[in-house]
Amino acid sequence: MSAVFAQTEWTTPPDPPEFAAQSEPVFVSGSDIQEYKALPEYHEPDFVKAFVDAGKLPPVAERLPKEPLVFKTPNMPDGMGVYGDTMRHVIGGRPDGWNYIGGATQGWGGIDIGMYECLTRTGPLFQVKADELEPLPNLAKSWEWSEDGHELTMHLIEGAKWSDGEPFGADDVMFYWEDNVLDTNVAPTGGATPESFGEGTTLEKIDDATVKWTFKQAKPTQFLYAMAYGTFCPGPAHILKPQHPKYSENNYDQYKNAFPPEFLNFPVMGAWVPVEYRPDDVIVLRRNPYYWKVDENGNQLPYLNEVSYRLSTWADRDVQTIAGTADFSNLEQPENFVESLRRAAEETAPARLQFGARTIGYTLYPNLSGNGWGEPNELSQAVRELNRNIDFRKAITYAIDRKSLGESLVKGPFTTPYPGGLYAGTSFYDKDSTAFFGYDMEKAKEYLAKAGLEDTDGNGVVNFPSGTAGGQDVQITMLVNADYTTDKSLAEGVLAQMEALGIRVILDTVSGNSLAEYQQGGKYDWAILRNGSDLVSVVQGTAGLAPVGPRTAFSHRAGTDGTLDLMPFEQEMVDTVNKFIASADNAERADLMKTYQQIYTQNLYAIGLTQYPGALLINKRFANIPAGAPIFQFNWAEDNVIRERLYVPADKQTTNELHPNTLPNTPGVGNGPISN
Repeated sequence: MSAVFAQTEWTTPPDPPEFAAQSEPVFVSGSDIQEYKALPEYHEPDFVKAFVDAGKLPPVAERLPKEPLVFKTPNMPDGMGVYGDTMRHVIGGRPDGWNYIGGATQGWGGIDIGMYECLTRTGPLFQVKADELEPLPNLAKSWEWSEDGHELTMHLIEGAKWSDGEPFGADDVMFYWEDNVLDTNVAPTGGATPESFGEGTTLEKIDDATVKWTFKQAKPTQFLYAMAYGTFCPGPAHILKPQHPKYSENNYDQYKNAFPPEFLNFPVMGAWVPVEYRPDDVIVLRRNPYYWKVDENGNQLPYLNEVSYRLSTWADRDVQTIAGTADFSNLEQPENFVESLRRAAEETAPARLQFGARTIGYTLYPNLSGNGWGEPNELSQAVRELNRNIDFRKAITYAIDRKSLGESLVKGPFTTPYPGGLYAGTSFYDKDSTAFFGYDMEKAKEYLAKAGLEDTDGNGVVNFPSGTAGGQDVQITMLVNADYTTDKSLAEGVLAQMEALGIRVILDTVSGNSLAEYQQGGKYDWAILRNGSDLVSVVQGTAGLAPVGPRTAFSHRAGTDGTLDLMPFEQEMVDTVNKFIASADNAERADLMKTYQQIYTQNLYAIGLTQYPGALLINKRFANIPAGAPIFQFNWAEDNVIRERLYVPADKQTTNELHPNTLPNTPGVGNGPISN
């Protein structure tokens, strides 16, 4: 291995402090959760049946597919539910439109998970037995591999409909693939690129209910995870396609923004449809009358008639859920941990709280592209060349006091220093393969000098050499998410620690809707970001672990000429990840991830900061919450808990629905819900 350093350079990470984790899941087979089959009869809420009786909707059996997805009763913790009530969310994001596949964001907080369905599903996999782990069927009800393993034929649900009654089928899948994923002018919100599904992969339509994938690798089951949220969730081609530049006079910005938040009743395959939007106030989603999932008695899901999203702040989400004025929160802001624990322990507390494993981690990502990605100016280009210098990256990591960063967020046994790479406690993590560079400011300054940087003008900030960027001060712009207190607190801590090292850091604090554009466009020198599912599960988002393609990795992408300028250790990472994707041998895969972790952490591909647990907060009136549901593993908790199965017992139901006894109207600007 070309880039391995003597162990005197590093140690293994410290063991995290003891902390009681969440309750254990009840492990089952995927087939214990769901199946596809026709049932003798189907049912719906009485108020929906009134629409049928009035001739405004077809009978429920005609609105369902030939074989709906059936959730099995034994896997429901509290059994089959009853209709009624609402789930109230609070979010800090703001929507900029409903065209998810075209790059518009809905504001996060579970809105998109409630609206969009994907070919496969991963959220509930936290409860699936390890030796049977594979994404659950979803819009793709089944699949089979060719004998040589290079072709995967997928069978879609037959007869399913979008929420406006239009048929769903292979044309929707192909429009997403051909005109969004493959079109380099489009950046789907979920981050899909062609390389997310393997370099050279193709997809073709066989018939209205069948598509066929062709892969260069033999049987890369890894990519089934990429077909789940949020990288393969097709949009309604019948309404999106006429707005796409290929089929209209629109430019790509006009396509992305063709369906603003004021455009209501946007067609979805999810359980709930957007029927109201009030800027800086609320988004309301009502039940989808064409939803294609049922329980074993044939009751069309969801059980909950409505979900709403109060537009506030992420910190307020926790406060309101603890207070009982909201119903659901992923407690992920450590600043709120102590008070939330105290309030939840009160006998009259409306919400239950359950901490999970430490699967939230933050990393400092240096932009490693020296190839012009993001069109850097002279100063930024000089910073990127520094980022590619191992001595400079060592100076950064030695100058970071991770313990202090964690304690600045919350006191107690919550946070632990994070060296970067795979998370401690996850299945592929190996401590002995993990290099940890502990806080040592003297070493940091030594490596800064090795990188050729010294303070030549005596102002306390090191300068570039005279022939680089005019010998000016080393000034780095760091991208930070403005929507989260945790992100800003960590950024301010890093800024102060870099100041002590002699590096000037300028914070570029950007709100969520613009953040993705900066990330995807390479408009940053450094970025502090919360990690995704790839470093937790490894089997999901695997292509993001290294720059295996021109647009797969976050911190290193191709320049305008389409080529990557990989450093030797990055090429080793790419080779390791590609071998992992191609391997079906569990022992070999475990060894490959040890190699990956060693290369990542010893070479400081990115610089870990802190790692901590999250907690699921949910109002006690809700039933069917699975045991051990994490707030983040294969997906966020909104998917893990299977919200379409949640219900409120009749004696605990509230009158909090904002639009009771209504259904989605026809799609259009200002077209709110309709009554019978």
